[in-house]
Amino acid sequence: MTTQTLAFNNGCLDLIDQTRLPTELVTLRCENVEQTFDAIQRLVVRGAPAIGIAAAYGVCLACQPDGKRSRQSYLDAIEYLAKSRPTAVNLFWALDRMNAIVDSVDDDDALPDRLLCEATTIHDEDRQMCRDIGRHGAELLADCHRVLTHCNAGGLATSMWGTALAPIYHLHESGHAIEVFADETRPLLQGARLTAWELSEAGVPVTVLTDSMSGSLLQSGQIDAVIVGADRIAANGDAANKIGTYPLAVLARYHDVPFYVAAPSSTFDRALPSGDLIPIEQRGRDEVANPHGVKLVPDAANVINPAFDVTPADLITAIITERGTVAKPCREKLASLLQW
Repeated sequence: MTTQTLAFNNGCLDLIDQTRLPTELVTLRCENVEQTFDAIQRLVVRGAPAIGIAAAYGVCLACQPDGKRSRQSYLDAIEYLAKSRPTAVNLFWALDRMNAIVDSVDDDDALPDRLLCEATTIHDEDRQMCRDIGRHGAELLADCHRVLTHCNAGGLATSMWGTALAPIYHLHESGHAIEVFADETRPLLQGARLTAWELSEAGVPVTVLTDSMSGSLLQSGQIDAVIVGADRIAANGDAANKIGTYPLAVLARYHDVPFYVAAPSSTFDRALPSGDLIPIEQRGRDEVANPHGVKLVPDAANVINPAFDVTPADLITAIITERGTVAKPCREKLASLLQW
């Protein structure tokens, strides 16, 4: 088992503060909607599935200024939390489920329990999703011993094994020798700080490289496959993931290395026909220019900081979901698997 990323205890949401890893393993407690919003926006909790779970529990924390819970306070919380981050569609998927509960339950007194039950169900489903993606992905990686990944799509991004790392954990648990090469993933270093930390904790061999080293590593023939997660996948299979994923897919194609995307069905956005319509979050200047309080960029220089890029479906060897695997993904294949 990986470290538990989040839990709802005694009416509060407890989160591993991922901004403090790997130096400190600290838990942040959210007691209201505003604290949950801040935790999502500041990346205390991150990864598309984990964001969705956290937001669902965040709705359960809603109350009026006088401390009373009401139907309107839950609706306001849903609307507010939807503004925390724009790209990860799991956030909106989870909030839509919570909104459906508010709409369907007539008894206001019953709403708190029903909402908590729905949030718990979303959490439980995520655990099963991790196991199923791990099982399906392990079939594709069965002959692989060195796998490259980008950002963090492991237990810290979900409720247990993750998406891209789920097949790794599945194979490791079954005794298969597998090593992970983790891009550091600038500018926030989720690969170096988070992926390397959780794999090390689980006893999986991991090597960290700078993002600019991945091409050389692929060229050397040392990598058997590349596997990444996703924050939103369009109906045609175009996939948005952490910035730096797209060039990695191009490099994998050039060097004839399979490139896999692992994501749950909740990450697919059938309303968007292609990836160029996926909203890309633009984050603050200081993440690039002044990381961890260290000034790296002169004040007169401009900075761009998109959090995600989009990999076209034709660069993806297969998409792995909890429902199965789609090779050479396209709209028709995805619609069949996901029953759109």
